Amino acid sequence: MLAEEDILLIVYFVVVILMLTAFTIIFFITYQRRKNKLLIDQYEARKRYEEELVRSRLEIQDQTLKNVGWELHDNIGQLLSVANMQLNILARTSDDPNNESVKEVKEIVASSLQEVRALSKSLNSDVVEYAGLKASVKNEFARFERLNVIGTRLEITGEEHELPKQDAIILFRILQEFFSNVVKHSKAELLSLRMDYLPGELKIVVTDNGTGFDPEEVQKSSGLLNMKNRAELINAEFSLDSAPGEGTSLSLRYPTKTTKNEQDDNNR
Repeated sequence: MLAEEDILLIVYFVVVILMLTAFTIIFFITYQRRKNKLLIDQYEARKRYEEELVRSRLEIQDQTLKNVGWELHDNIGQLLSVANMQLNILARTSDDPNNESVKEVKEIVASSLQEVRALSKSLNSDVVEYAGLKASVKNEFARFERLNVIGTRLEITGEEHELPKQDAIILFRILQEFFSNVVKHSKAELLSLRMDYLPGELKIVVTDNGTGFDPEEVQKSSGLLNMKNRAELINAEFSLDSAPGEGTSLSLRYPTKTTKNEQDDNNR
């Protein structure tokens, strides 16, 4: 039978072991929590940095497009207007008022002036901000039809929501990127867009009947990354589907239920 001192010694060792075990467990849990918090903080900091980097790049791109739009409207547009006036004067003072060459040049200059003004509208975010998303898309489709670049079909349903200005610009830039890729690469004959104003969201689906492509091969293309990054900035769901020989489809779901403070922040 164990002596009382031996029992106390055993109890002492058990208590010490339990205390050491508890301390080890507490230390490990605390360490893991701090480690997890540090990892989360690092991830959030990196995400904020990447978002700010994307936002800065997009702002630079948008400012560049705006500057190009101003140049087209203010400088090239003015030069074409002057050229058109000079041709009108030339036609009136010409010995042959029915000079076909002068008429033909006048038509070319007038058409160029109209196209420059339309292009300046699509590039300038101030115009997009003022006209809104729907009107800007209509202007872009009208330009494609006028230039005979590609056939278009536009369908809009539901009651139009007023979107935050910056979000409307970003949505339009995503669509412009898609339009540009379709015109450059798809060999499509028809570009279709459906815009559904639903309760709480705006759904946009754009399709073409072109050659399509393998999405895996273009995952890292700058155009696709630009569209994805822009969609993430405004919390819009982004989906791009394509297959060789089956055309391409872009789907955007933008949540329109935002608080007034969120809208005010986006409009700044």
